[in-house]
Amino acid sequence: MPTSKRLGIGIVGSGFNAKFHLQGFVAVRDADILGVWSPNAKNAAETAALARKLGVGAAKAFPTITAMVQDPAIDAIWVCGPNYARIENFEEIVSAAKGKKLLGIACEKPLARNVAEAKKIAELVKKAGIPTGYLENQLFAPHVATGRNLLWARGAKITGRPYLARAAEEHSGPHMPWFWQGKLQGGGVLNDMMCHSALVVQHLLTEPGKPSTSVRPVRVTGHIASLKWSRPAYAKKLTAMMGPEVDYTKAPSEDFASVMIEYATDDGHRVFGEATTSWSFVGAGLRLSAELLGPEYSMSWNTLDSGLKLFFSREVSGKAGEDLVEKQNAEMGLMPVVPSEAAAYGYEAEDRHFVRAFLDGTPGALTFDDGLEVVKILMTAYQSAEQGKTLDFPPPGIETFLPAVAKGTWKP
Repeated sequence: MPTSKRLGIGIVGSGFNAKFHLQGFVAVRDADILGVWSPNAKNAAETAALARKLGVGAAKAFPTITAMVQDPAIDAIWVCGPNYARIENFEEIVSAAKGKKLLGIACEKPLARNVAEAKKIAELVKKAGIPTGYLENQLFAPHVATGRNLLWARGAKITGRPYLARAAEEHSGPHMPWFWQGKLQGGGVLNDMMCHSALVVQHLLTEPGKPSTSVRPVRVTGHIASLKWSRPAYAKKLTAMMGPEVDYTKAPSEDFASVMIEYATDDGHRVFGEATTSWSFVGAGLRLSAELLGPEYSMSWNTLDSGLKLFFSREVSGKAGEDLVEKQNAEMGLMPVVPSEAAAYGYEAEDRHFVRAFLDGTPGALTFDDGLEVVKILMTAYQSAEQGKTLDFPPPGIETFLPAVAKGTWKP
């Protein structure tokens, strides 16, 4: 039976991603953002103020994660902090939750920087007995969810299952310096964004109502490259934007990655997923896209085909911003506009789903086990790229593998 209780949420992190979730929670009716913690107290206070301004809860900034977790009003935690702080954050959350029943912990992608860290996080939370949710917004994007359901219900039901899925996430580069540093982030664009695309292709190829294990990865081929940001002029520009700790003449990360994943299905088929990611894409802004192909049908999605376009002549000048689309690259000409990015990218539906799962005590669509599996795919793709060959999944040694990019030894 539905419960009348509301979920009190505390957010770990105060950056770009946390703010996207705040926008998503505007459309969630049974949750309140009541706390924010960040190592930067000023940022935590500003993000809490934004939550109050948006009307998504009487959020306040907490001095520590422990204080936030132990507050009686906090029922669940959304972890949106940087990759390099994952282990530290989860250790404090689990320790603080002793003697208190947390209804759930949701964590942004990727779950961790490598398989060893992902396993540690999953085991920590499982041992504590806390339900988990792996936050992968693109699976909840309305166009992806609707297209997948319709193609399976109409096309696949009559002519057979789909056999090829494609997904891509592309933009001109992340906002914060730590994303660009392999040792802090765990890699480059592959670790940062392939977690989206690799999971989307598997999701599209999986029949609705069936578990993700019904479409099992068996072989992985990965490629990585630095196409733009290690060129001398752009490496210099990147350092000027991000600071001296980001020097792609000495320690580059990949700004382009592709992966081909071969799957075995429970109904005896071989199907394929193609995924690409880029920090070297220059267009109007962030572009998310996906395709699903079967014997007599196909679907396609592209966020820049938004249906709304504005034109600004040369006489219209203004400061740079992201008011038209995330990672916006221009302010004049013919520009696509994504009117409600939190809805279009899946944050609204994702947050609504996990709030309901935690309140009802039912398993969510994605747990930390799914997050761990995604990290294994990413590390296999890195290993494949380094060895220059297709690898069976999972390959030997994947649980201790660290990409050369993460170790700072990769040379493009």
